[in-house]
Amino acid sequence: MSDSSRDTPQGAGWGSAEPGAYKQLMPDHVEKLSWLNPRTLWAARNGVLASWFGDPTGRTRDRWVARRAAAGAPADKVIRRDGTDRFSFMVIGDTGEGDGGQYAVVPGFLKVSQDTDFAVIASDVIYPVGSAEDYGDKFFRPYQDYPAPIYAIPGNHDWYEDLGAFMRVFCDTPPLDHGPRPRPLGRAWWRALLWHRARPTDEQRLAAARALRSAPGQQAAQPGPYWAIDAGPVRIVGIDTGLLGTIDAGQGAWLREVSRDPKPKILITGSPLYVDGEHHPCAIEGGGTVDEIVRDPDHHYVAAIGGDIHNYQRYPVDVDGRTIQYVVAGGGGAFMHATHTIPRVSVGGVTERDFRCYPLRGDSLAFYSHLYGRRLRLPRLLDLTEAEATAIVAERLGIEPGRKPGSDARVTRRTRLVASLLGTGGRPDRTSRFRLPVHKVYTQLFSPGSATYSPPFFKCFLRLDVAPEEVRLRCFAATGNRAQEVDPPVEDEVVIPLK
Repeated sequence: MSDSSRDTPQGAGWGSAEPGAYKQLMPDHVEKLSWLNPRTLWAARNGVLASWFGDPTGRTRDRWVARRAAAGAPADKVIRRDGTDRFSFMVIGDTGEGDGGQYAVVPGFLKVSQDTDFAVIASDVIYPVGSAEDYGDKFFRPYQDYPAPIYAIPGNHDWYEDLGAFMRVFCDTPPLDHGPRPRPLGRAWWRALLWHRARPTDEQRLAAARALRSAPGQQAAQPGPYWAIDAGPVRIVGIDTGLLGTIDAGQGAWLREVSRDPKPKILITGSPLYVDGEHHPCAIEGGGTVDEIVRDPDHHYVAAIGGDIHNYQRYPVDVDGRTIQYVVAGGGGAFMHATHTIPRVSVGGVTERDFRCYPLRGDSLAFYSHLYGRRLRLPRLLDLTEAEATAIVAERLGIEPGRKPGSDARVTRRTRLVASLLGTGGRPDRTSRFRLPVHKVYTQLFSPGSATYSPPFFKCFLRLDVAPEEVRLRCFAATGNRAQEVDPPVEDEVVIPLK
């Protein structure tokens, strides 16, 4: 097995590594997606409009679900897969930017996924707004050689065109009409006036894209944007958290009902419940939270896996004497969200000793220091080596680093300055002079434009192997370098008991 980032800098992708073969899989022309481009931000405006003028996704989702039910989808929205009591599946989140970062995941994903029964995309299948025209290069092409079905739950970006393309691709459902016009000058009227809506679908283009995954074994028809899969000894429950990271009352009632089944369960959600050292229980319209359902011992949840944040994190939370693994798995292709901004973890009884993340915080800081050093043309000031970054992170958080820094690592006034400028987390009692903790200020101001187009990319994906007595969850790395393509390293592994 190859070195991981916890073993050596080379295992993390640093050094003079041989580039991988992922570029051979890419289209000849790739349009680089920039989150600093005003046109991109304007196209993706619906999340802001929903927060200002009210969130319409619950009503729209109800219409989609009713249409699927009328077409014969099962009323309980459960997909029943026949098979043995042992099976394997993949989870990959936040995939579809369509650039090198997404395609760099594909070789390792295809290698690790051999003999798996299906895959699940956990949030944000397509960026920036979930358009049908983007599915060819951002879904069908990269995963054309994965021979099994791919299920998905939508993320907020898939909702930026009212989920139309997602429902067409994954549920084979035609578009909705816009519904009745709202009363003039009310909140709903202003929202409708400014709302971004999908352009008409190019049917020939979509049909050509679909042909890339047209084998019978690749087909999967979902009962809707939220669903459950009964497979072997477990039930996998996927929920749709819409534009604003919540679920509507109807989906909440379904979640409570589907969770009563006695099987052990794994939740897949577009909004992680533990992330960046914080607890986000996910509100349900009308009262209650998703995490209350997950924590109920009668529901037998053993894990909750969420996308949306573009890295890997794991929090083993003790809930009345049993451990639920809360996982962030959004590193499947979109630009990397920093991990060095995560403060020293102390949440839900989880401390640094139990917490895991990928990339390691030191690698994240080195990555961002190089990125901004190059963009601002200040490499001598901002660039940190991976050893320097690892050392300063360990000092600021007061932790043992995930990988020992090299002998040349020195903490200097410059490394401390760069760590502060780039929002490196600290101990829980240390916050910025701003009202928000420094890692939140950094994330809100800088992360949305932080795409990069050369390795190491620090992407990841999960493989889960299910047996009657346990689930083995492994996080694999994808850097864009050949060494990690040929033998994808395991960055984290945990065995989850089912009994």
